[in-house]
Amino acid sequence: MPKHIGWKALVLCGVLASASPALAQQQTVNFTIGGFVPRGEDARVAGDVLNENRTFLVFDLDEFNSVTIGGEWLFPIGGFVEGGAGVSFTRSTVPTVYQCCVDNNGFEIQQELRLRRIPIDLTLRVTPLGPSAPVQVYFGGGLSLVSWRYSETGDFIDFNHNNLVFHDQFVGSGTQAGGVALAGVRFQSRSMTAGFEVRYHKADAEFDEGDDEFAGTRIDLGGWTYQGTVGFRF
Repeated sequence: MPKHIGWKALVLCGVLASASPALAQQQTVNFTIGGFVPRGEDARVAGDVLNENRTFLVFDLDEFNSVTIGGEWLFPIGGFVEGGAGVSFTRSTVPTVYQCCVDNNGFEIQQELRLRRIPIDLTLRVTPLGPSAPVQVYFGGGLSLVSWRYSETGDFIDFNHNNLVFHDQFVGSGTQAGGVALAGVRFQSRSMTAGFEVRYHKADAEFDEGDDEFAGTRIDLGGWTYQGTVGFRF
């Protein structure tokens, strides 16, 4: 993880901690479910492994669209600002085959590409209508720490050794810091909230030096999340 991220996390945690007098006001525990859409081909980071794989494997990036679930704690900071700390989970598995070749028996050479993301988001959001409005719009952003794991499992071609077909699994993983922006609307009563929210994550990670079996040197972890929210206030 880049060293300069550390002080940003400390500053944000300090801001959240300074909100302790406001915690006597009403807080919310949110539960979310929705869909994650990864960044498109033209928006992905240079050297992205999925873009590189698409030059010789058969799949579309929208096959990595996936369900996301999560939870978040929200607490007031003054009258028009909220702090938030939450986590979500998404995983997609995409079957694919080589474009160019089949094996000696005429069967397609198959693999599965799998991407798991677990973003941990620390956010601040503005609620311009105030905490007591029954219909509330909000927008904000913050820091995201994305725990990720990417794997390729199945049969592969070694073009350097007589096009040998072999079975294997390749795995890359790590935790990468990035940014998150969000906006949403919610309807609230004294004890519950319900609404809809959009989030945009921007983060990408570099594979370790030993992971040279991948076609790309990096993996783009960013994209859009569209989710419904249900909250319980206390």
